[in-house]
Amino acid sequence: MAERQDTDALFRALADPGRRKLLDLLHTHDGRTLSQLCEHMDMTRQGVTQHIELLEAANLVAIVRRGREKLHFLNPVPLQEIYERWLSKFEKPRLKALAELKHRLEKPNG
Repeated sequence: MAERQDTDALFRALADPGRRKLLDLLHTHDGRTLSQLCEHMDMTRQGVTQHIELLEAANLVAIVRRGREKLHFLNPVPLQEIYERWLSKFEKPRLKALAELKHRLEKPNG
């Protein structure tokens, strides 16, 4: 049951374009403060804070205190787990077909 709740929280977090933009920002430059994140968002500081809280609840963002600052870091592990659980199994047959095609095309015509 806990795994389902974690997965549900992850997909809920990813459902919003603003939260996906925050993840993209952290992917480009990890360890940003809330102020630095707000500079790139078209919403209030409170709105960004709420989005960050949802991302943290989904374990997609980790917050580390450095003195008076709170730094936000992307945690890609839940995304990798989703990839391994659902996406990779759809990719394997396609990659196998491409490899077979490559071998057939490279075979000498003899």
